[in-house]
Amino acid sequence: MNDDVSSHPVFLMRDHKLLVDLSSGVPRVPDRSVAEEFGLSFADGYRLGPLNGVDCYALSVTGEDEPSRGMDYLGLRKLFGVLDDTRYDMAVKALAILNWDRTCRFCSACGSPLRRHETILAKVCEVCGSTMFPRISPAVIVLVERHEKVLLARASRFAENLYSVLAGFTEPGETLEDTVRREVREEVGVEVGDIRYFGSQPWPYPDSLMIGFTASWVAGEIAADNDEITDARWFTADDLPKIPDRLSISRALIDWFIDKHRKGK
Repeated sequence: MNDDVSSHPVFLMRDHKLLVDLSSGVPRVPDRSVAEEFGLSFADGYRLGPLNGVDCYALSVTGEDEPSRGMDYLGLRKLFGVLDDTRYDMAVKALAILNWDRTCRFCSACGSPLRRHETILAKVCEVCGSTMFPRISPAVIVLVERHEKVLLARASRFAENLYSVLAGFTEPGETLEDTVRREVREEVGVEVGDIRYFGSQPWPYPDSLMIGFTASWVAGEIAADNDEITDARWFTADDLPKIPDRLSISRALIDWFIDKHRKGK
């Protein structure tokens, strides 16, 4: 193992953006020396885990000091496919942890200030003893099929002409499958069955875990709720609207559908 702490990669986040070194033309994660330029110590941050035998850390940059020449802050969406998978996954983890660290400052039970736990990723109230762990909000995302067509919807918050699969947060007392059925029914008025797990994706905007499913149409005709969903339609694999980029599990679900039906021809 490399014990030279100066070589430890450091994930510096400011305003939900990652500081990257652009001097070589390819964005890379800087090392400890850059953190020291901002007067930051690893003791102020969080250990993310090892990379090539050395530990990586996440730290927040709160001041307005500009980074060294050749460096800049970039959003994680822009860095998808640019950073290698391991570093990108660590950047996602860094964003989620630092979001939690910034927002979880007081005890939800008694309102007293919290301190960091010494050994685990948590915060402790010294007054009432409550322990606060990072919040993770489970949400389902589901691709619904009907024969050789896929149900895609346009949400009110989407960019112009963008369509995607349906999604929603799990409510107390629900299974994930319950959430799939309820969300599809509420948003587009359709009943589904044959619900199957597809995969999952951490989505730190700010604290979601997206859990993907496929499902089959059972009954009902599309009736968009005109609240969250402004339009929804059935599409074939060869006649799709504008769809999400490859960063998201929503695109992975749609690509699965495309591959399945184009290969069948």
